[in-house]
Amino acid sequence: MAVQRIVIENCAIATVDGDDTEYASGHIVVADHLIESVGPGKAPENLENVVRRVDAAGHLATPGLVNTHHHFYQWITRGLATDHNLFNWLVALYPTWARIDERMAYAAAQGSLAMLARGGVTTAMDHHYVYPEGAGDLSGAIIRAAHETGVRFTLARGSMDRSKKDGGLPPDFAVETLDGALAATEATVDEHHDASFASMTQIAVAPCSPFSVSTELMRQGAELARRKGVRLHTHGSETVEEEQFCKELFGMGPTDYFESTGWLGEDVWMAHCVHMNDSDIAAFARTRTGVAHCPSSNARLAAGIARVPDMLAAGVPVGLGVDGTASNESGELHTELRNALLINRLGAHREAALNARQALRLGTYGGAQVLGRASQIGSLEAGKLADLVLWRLDTLAHASIADPVTALVFGAAAPVTLSLVNGRPVVEDGHLLHVDEDAIARSTRDEARRLAGIAGQD
Repeated sequence: MAVQRIVIENCAIATVDGDDTEYASGHIVVADHLIESVGPGKAPENLENVVRRVDAAGHLATPGLVNTHHHFYQWITRGLATDHNLFNWLVALYPTWARIDERMAYAAAQGSLAMLARGGVTTAMDHHYVYPEGAGDLSGAIIRAAHETGVRFTLARGSMDRSKKDGGLPPDFAVETLDGALAATEATVDEHHDASFASMTQIAVAPCSPFSVSTELMRQGAELARRKGVRLHTHGSETVEEEQFCKELFGMGPTDYFESTGWLGEDVWMAHCVHMNDSDIAAFARTRTGVAHCPSSNARLAAGIARVPDMLAAGVPVGLGVDGTASNESGELHTELRNALLINRLGAHREAALNARQALRLGTYGGAQVLGRASQIGSLEAGKLADLVLWRLDTLAHASIADPVTALVFGAAAPVTLSLVNGRPVVEDGHLLHVDEDAIARSTRDEARRLAGIAGQD
């Protein structure tokens, strides 16, 4: 079958390549699922099999956004425990989360993915770690929702085996056994992980956190991931309380504990990493361990300000994450570009902390690095997968800002006119093409009420 091409012209382009190449007015040619060319001015003439031409005047083209940390199931527990810190918030919500089932997980994933995709995310991830006994195929339900939405997806198959009786935070009925968690995780990798260049579904091994997971699950989880050739993900150094917990339980801080269990390396990324000292950052840089920076969630839970400028200066790979929508109710990654920039400017580096282009890189190429897919996505370059977004910047919200990248990052959330994943449209004129937003809104509302009813009976 002949190659089919989409030609996009007359837009500003931020490639986010190694040289931060930008064009005030340029073109992108997509050939099937790959980017064929990117450059200034009009596309080459006499291209064959052009099935669509897009006049993108008034738009900025960027790589699709890459989300590196989320908990989809939390979509149906938004707006609860709004004035809690992390540990109190977890204690308040774990009993409810432990009642989720397959239908709830599917609806919540639909809602989370719809908001991500509508806001320019082309690669999503979900760290799902709550697997109540008898709840059904939760991983399969989440993956099915991602497939239907049309985004590229990584499921970080989480687990917990340290409950209250073992000194952890989750209730006893909310955790798996060590052997059960490892077996279920391996089965998920075997069934769903696709390591190919254009893969739409990948799996990571992801025990939840030091305070909900045994040392053996951490250690054997790392061994499992490396035996299977998949990535590793967990929460790390999110709060001061977590650091105290690790020192009391393990006799060392979180980073040293992670290193002792095999959890530092270029195949690992950690969520949050708010409370990192100089030696912690140096260890992450030395081992190329990645970080998912979640500025809105960190602020919502009063966790603190991560040292992102220092991490970047040291060479730590850093991407952006929404985190679960019970701690970031908007569920949108494009707003995290702005929040990452603004919140980091409240830290020690002040106005020099991050600029607009660094924020955009965090949300695109940085995320691709963290997920281990920087050779495939995260920048607009010939030969990479055609995951890209056209942001409309000629409306009232942005029209007086001359620089398009500044408009996107500093300005109001820009509408998405077109989003492509693998060269296939997922969003057109702000609307999802493959799922019904109104139906999703109804089903997530119904499942939230059903969960509240079940949890209220206990």
